Amino acid sequence: MDCRYLGDCGSCVLTLSYCEQKQLKIAKIRELFSKFWSGEFEFFDSDESGFRSRAEFGIWHENNDISYCMRSQQNIKLPIQSCQIVDTKISNIMPYLLKTIKEDKALVERLFGVEFISSANSLVATLLYHKDVNSIKDNLVNIQSKLRIGLIARSRGVKLEFGDTKINEILNINGREFSYIMSDTAFIQPNKKMNEKMISWAVNAVENAADLIELYCGHGNFTIPISLKFQKVLATEISKSSIDMALKNCQLNSVNNIKFARLSAAEIMSAMAKEREFERLRGVDLDSYIFSHILVDPPRAGCEDSVLDFMSKIDNIIYISCNPLTLQNNLEILSQTHKVVKFAIFDQFVHTNHIECGVVLKRIK
Repeated sequence: MDCRYLGDCGSCVLTLSYCEQKQLKIAKIRELFSKFWSGEFEFFDSDESGFRSRAEFGIWHENNDISYCMRSQQNIKLPIQSCQIVDTKISNIMPYLLKTIKEDKALVERLFGVEFISSANSLVATLLYHKDVNSIKDNLVNIQSKLRIGLIARSRGVKLEFGDTKINEILNINGREFSYIMSDTAFIQPNKKMNEKMISWAVNAVENAADLIELYCGHGNFTIPISLKFQKVLATEISKSSIDMALKNCQLNSVNNIKFARLSAAEIMSAMAKEREFERLRGVDLDSYIFSHILVDPPRAGCEDSVLDFMSKIDNIIYISCNPLTLQNNLEILSQTHKVVKFAIFDQFVHTNHIECGVVLKRIK
């Protein structure tokens, strides 16, 4: 990647060729997981530029002018004019947005950050202020009419929306298109093409399926495509807004074999163990499910002990991990009952040391 900020910007810290980056990451994962896996790693390449569909930038104020900025590798603000890792929609709007803001002094004052989200059918920018955005509401209406994109303005305790701010995405999974609608606050995989590869890999890993239980399901990112492999699916997520979006996404894709429950991982474990009944499970007969598979995509802290204990009783585990260290810790426990049969590396963030993994485990008979 021929970027003028490479080596200075704290976002992209690897200056190796992509081939060298790939070999570095494979070597790290091979060393970390040698105890659990001695086979080949499936490595899913990313585009080297233009791959991020979600990006955040600071705003640098100097001499009555503003520019975008990032944290440098020395942890100081680094003014930038462009960013090569964001997708085309975002890179095209960045200079135009800044130019339009500069035309209105009220919009410049106390602006400290801008966030972008792009998708197949959406582009949303969020302006972050250290002042009440209600004071510039009319100015924001004016700028949105010029930009013709979804515009959000935030300040402490206040959120204003202008235009269509829903994220409308289309993902191609094994040759079939799936439609999603999400809010700007939803957890969205920032590398769309890699997300498609991750979901396809998980779907293709399913064999001899009965029913699926999924924890941490979000807005149904994995849930909806993988549901086509199962008789029934029970999916849980603690966020009410994510569950609402997941239900809408089922309707968008004419999927009707999924039950979504707004429960934390600990709560669904308690319900499965018959320790407690939940009103949020009304109408869901837990005893009617025959779980042949469990899918988890946990936060960086990994899975709780109660979840690991439950997983140990299910024949097939599909584990998507954003943190190899907690995956390693979880495998120490899961390897007592299961063996790893597939191991994938997803290069979600090129030019960084970040590594995401996918592991399929089968219960040892």
